[in-house]
Amino acid sequence: MIAPLDQLKGMPMSTTVDPITRSVVQHRLSSIVAEMGEAMLRTSYSQILNSSRDFSIGICDTRSRLIAQADHIPVHVGALPWAARAIEARFKDIVPGDVFLLNDPYHGGSHLPDLTAFVPVFAEGQRMLWTIVRAHQSDIGGATHGGYNPLATEIWQEGLRLPPLRLYEGGKLRDDLLDMLALNVRNARDFRGDLAAMVGAANLGQRQLDKLFLEFGREVVDAAMESILDAAEEQARSVVANWKDGVFYGEAFLDDDGRNRQNLRIAAKVTKRGSDIEVDLSESDPQTDSFVNSSHANTQAAVAMAFAYLIDPDTPKNEGALRPLKVVAKQGTIVWADPGLPVTMCTSHPSNEIVEAVVKALSASCPDRAMAGWSRRFRVAIQGQDPRNGRSFIWHMFHARPGGGASSGGDGWSSIGEWHTAGGIKFGSIEVAEVRFPLHFRHHEFREDSGGRGQHRGGLGVALDLELEIAEPALANTAGDGVRHGACGLQGGEDGAPHDYRLLSSGKPPRALKTKEVGIVLSPGDVLAIRSSGGGGWGPADKRAPAALARDRTQHLVTNTLKDI
Repeated sequence: MIAPLDQLKGMPMSTTVDPITRSVVQHRLSSIVAEMGEAMLRTSYSQILNSSRDFSIGICDTRSRLIAQADHIPVHVGALPWAARAIEARFKDIVPGDVFLLNDPYHGGSHLPDLTAFVPVFAEGQRMLWTIVRAHQSDIGGATHGGYNPLATEIWQEGLRLPPLRLYEGGKLRDDLLDMLALNVRNARDFRGDLAAMVGAANLGQRQLDKLFLEFGREVVDAAMESILDAAEEQARSVVANWKDGVFYGEAFLDDDGRNRQNLRIAAKVTKRGSDIEVDLSESDPQTDSFVNSSHANTQAAVAMAFAYLIDPDTPKNEGALRPLKVVAKQGTIVWADPGLPVTMCTSHPSNEIVEAVVKALSASCPDRAMAGWSRRFRVAIQGQDPRNGRSFIWHMFHARPGGGASSGGDGWSSIGEWHTAGGIKFGSIEVAEVRFPLHFRHHEFREDSGGRGQHRGGLGVALDLELEIAEPALANTAGDGVRHGACGLQGGEDGAPHDYRLLSSGKPPRALKTKEVGIVLSPGDVLAIRSSGGGGWGPADKRAPAALARDRTQHLVTNTLKDI
């Protein structure tokens, strides 16, 4: 059992640093993780990384504390300390030039498609830090293309499981291991290229940290990092202390598990006392035999996300900022599945529902900080052959991003994505997608009336009609949620419109796509009619400013036939 984060407090420092030095080191760390992210973006092979940016960057220390992160995917970063602990527990003979990998959800990973690379950083002969890159692979083997298998009843049906392993030994690549990994995925070229980009970005971070340690010295940098964590804790606690004390409850529901269970419940009991927050998810529904279970690390990340969204945006999101937070979960529930159960959907669901339940609970403690619900993920992956070059392809739909929730500060962002990405995943250029894949985007525009009404309106989803320009049938699978339950309204706001995805085939009636199915046959000329969900509204709709209503109509964000409140 991995020890809770709250047991790993800062240790006394032998060196003190002044605020200016601390600030310089903090900004250097931030610039290093940002530069690592740019390297990943510009060198990765697959569209899921170099266009949609489904990767994250972090720096942890040897006690597995999150020191710095780049602004990428929150659900990735929140789980990195648990992955770092798994590496620390497995390897004791770490040397410069080593590179480690893992993806297994039961060894600190979140789900199998998220492969994580670790490079150790040494200073004055002492191992100090890890540079870490977590990136979603376009395929990870298993029974279905693209890394999601709605039919899986055990994790072995979801893809390759990598416990902590060493890919490079003292700078030397274990090419036999790399060959084995690449042989077990469907797109070996992209996999090798993306893994090389991950290792390159992590090595870049290591070199830049070497310069930082050389410039300031190990003791000064170490002391500065401790001070950075302590300052983040102080900032977070100063915010939480002003919230209302009490015990609060929130819940959220998944549509189904793709099998025989519907309305799976995530229950959050949140206790706030002084500057401490305890989130207890023990009363959530029992685990299922479907891929909507959550791994332990993923649940920790989801709760950390919810908390991070409610504190000040300029507070560094590191281990110090999370010290006020304690997470309680019960193994055997949907938020902490037993080893061996499938979990691949967990970074989206129940991640989003965990965030929603926690934010709903805390909306009674800090109502002006809690935002309405963000939309849910409904992913489509297509495997086929491109008639223009005869090559096989796997395409993941990151377009038609759904809407974000409104808040006391204003309307939600349209087409921003889901809770677990918070805008970190982008939809790439339509023109580039059409060049790289046999696809034609007939239109891609905001979906009218999809945002929940309120004093502040939820962000809009997207209406997309996507034509398949293929010569031979292709296969699609889906993985997601949110056809039954839209993004929740808050403080009297209305829920956003749920998803509505349909397959249009010549001579056949429209076919509604389920959120969790495999083996969908796509014929040449078929059209995917995608209508993604909108975010929840905040505050009573009758309090919306008349000028805002008029602007919504003028910009065709709501239909002109929608009556005034």
